[in-house]
Order: sequence, then structure tokens, then C-alpha cells
Amino acid sequence: MTTKQRLSRRGFLAGAGAASVAGAAALVATQKPAKPEPVKTSKAGIEPGAGYQLTEHVRNYYRSTTV
Repeated sequence: MTTKQRLSRRGFLAGAGAASVAGAAALVATQKPAKPEPVKTSKAGIEPGAGYQLTEHVRNYYRSTTV
């Protein structure tokens, strides 16, 4: 192999990498942001996943840790 072929191959690979990055950037730039869904609340008025909640499962765990 000659030096000219290696440089050509390197140039091709560098160009292919740059083209894929540019294509991904163009794809991301053209997408519209998703509309956020309204937050659903439970019967108690507490948002699901709104932090610590003392449930029956948690109470059972606390009971199992007592000495």
C-alpha cells in the first residue's frame, strides 16, 4: 500500500464520520418537541410518584426490621 491510498482511506472515513454526525444533528433539529401530558392525580389528590408515601408495603417493611 502506498501513502496516497492510506490518506485517501483516512479522508473517506473522516468524511463518513462527519457526514453521519451532520445527518444526526439535522434530524434532531427538525423534530418538534413532544407536548407534555397532563399530570394524572390519584383519588387522594396526590400525584403518582410525588415522593415518599407511607403505604402498606412500607409499613410491613418497617415491622420486619424491628428487633
